[in-house]
Amino acid sequence: MSQKDPSRLDALVARSQRDKAEREKGYRERALKLYPWVCGRCGREFGGANLRELTVHHRDHNHDNNPLDGSNWELLCIYCHDNEHQRYVDATPGKDKTTGAGATHNPFAGLADLLKRD
Repeated sequence: MSQKDPSRLDALVARSQRDKAEREKGYRERALKLYPWVCGRCGREFGGANLRELTVHHRDHNHDNNPLDGSNWELLCIYCHDNEHQRYVDATPGKDKTTGAGATHNPFAGLADLLKRD
């Protein structure tokens, strides 16, 4: 991809977003048919105008794993869904929670040299 042709990148991003929206629409519609319109965590009920606040959470955090029986999904309100993903990020060892990068500081880097002095 050339930096001189940003339209190719724009087209790729647009196609990727369209494909993602189509996938989401498919499993969201199926999940809404399978499960009652209630948040699986807080128990809040949904319908009508606030149904858009009910989201599909992938239990294994793999958005491409969409079995037809819905076994990898649960319906969560947007607040519980955000909380669930934050809990997953917090539980991931060795990650900097702000950037997602691994730890770079090594507190024992000079320990071997210090021990050799004696």
